[in-house]
Parts: sequence; structure tokens; C-alpha cells
Amino acid sequence: MDSRNLPKHTIIEHDLLTKIKNGTYKPDTLIPKETELMEIYHVSRPTVRQAIQALVNKGLLAKRKRRGTIVVQNKISQEFAHVIESYNDEVKNKGLTPRTHVILLQKELPTQEVYNSLKITKDDYVFKLVRLRYADDQPVVLVTSYIPYKIFPKMDQFDFEDVSLYETMNSNGCPIDQVRRKIEVLAADETTADMLNIDMNDPIFYFHTIGFTTDDVPAEYSIAKYRGDINSFEIYIKR
Repeated sequence: MDSRNLPKHTIIEHDLLTKIKNGTYKPDTLIPKETELMEIYHVSRPTVRQAIQALVNKGLLAKRKRRGTIVVQNKISQEFAHVIESYNDEVKNKGLTPRTHVILLQKELPTQEVYNSLKITKDDYVFKLVRLRYADDQPVVLVTSYIPYKIFPKMDQFDFEDVSLYETMNSNGCPIDQVRRKIEVLAADETTADMLNIDMNDPIFYFHTIGFTTDDVPAEYSIAKYRGDINSFEIYIKR
């Protein structure tokens, strides 16, 4: 069909899509404002909004409060749901560059949720490790891990921006052999949204994980908050 016979909003949609595909508008960057697009295409605001909404519905654009409309990055397919693998290895296998920022590492007494999950008493100290993890400089997941002090008393001697938690535990005599995970989809609170560079109330994948040693001793309890807009999860089921 001759593009001249297409509705104006469809022509704009196709042009925006072309610019997304050829990299003119890169992932996680803002496209021009509505007023700018009105001038570029010589159309009304409703026509521009119709074109943008069509690409939002296809998952190619996303509207961000107080920011504008951004190009959505291709989703990162995670095997996290069924494979015990370090984050760095998983991200590298996708052809991306991983990076970890340690926000907190401290020794503290556990909350009821933590000591129940780790099968310890409320007087047993734990290490709390909070990490913000990136792929190609894009924040992907906020992880809070709790490790019983009596299981890994030297934990605070390691720099977890450079080393893997599971690999370090393994080399120090407390390997994680199996895990149990529960997933929820929740709305991001203000702190989580700020750290993950999303809007408040945007959906996040919320994982609770308990890691066990070969002797079935709980050695780790973690909460991982994955961005909903750039992550998907693969789950394999075998009969």
C-alpha cells in the first residue's frame, strides 16, 4: 500500500519504529517531546499521541512520569528461576557487561522474617549484603542477602563488587547446593524505583530465595527485586 494512503498517525508510528530499529533513538533514551514531534511531522497533538500509544502497546516505548517517553530496552531473558548461576556469568552469557555496586555490608541481628527463613534464633547475627546489579550500565536488579554469621564469619573481608557471593561461599566451605525460590509481582516503592531507574508503582519481579548447603542447612536468604520492563524469566518443566 502506498504510504501516502495511510493515516498520518500510522506514518509517524512507522517512522518512529524505523528510527528505533536503526539506533537513531537508542534503548533507555527519550524520544522527542510531543510538541517537537508535532513540529517535525506537521500534525496535531492527538495524532502524535496516537502514534506513540501504538508503540507503547507493542512494548517498544514506555511513558515515564516527569521524564517523558523512552525507548524500551530488549528484555533480558534470565535463567535465574531454574539455574544456580552467578549473576556475572548469566549476564555475560547474554553478551552484556555486568557490574555490581555494593550499597551495604554489615553484621546485624535478624528480623523475624530472616531468622525464620534461615532457621536460626533471633540472637544469631547475620551479615546483610545489599547490591545493585547492572547490565551494560543499566540497573537490573536490587538484591538483599542475609548470611548467618556462624556459617560465614569472614564474609566482611571480601569485596562483593569484584567477587561472586556463591563462589566465595563455595571456596570458604559453605557451598550453596540447592535453592528454593518464590516469585511475586509487586509495585515498586519509592526507594526501589529510584535505585532501578523506574517510576514508583512500576511492576517488579520480587524473588524470595533460600539457599541450602549439601547438608540441607539454610545458608542464605535473599530478596531480589528485578525490573519488570527489561527482564523476563525462563522456567523449564520436565515431566
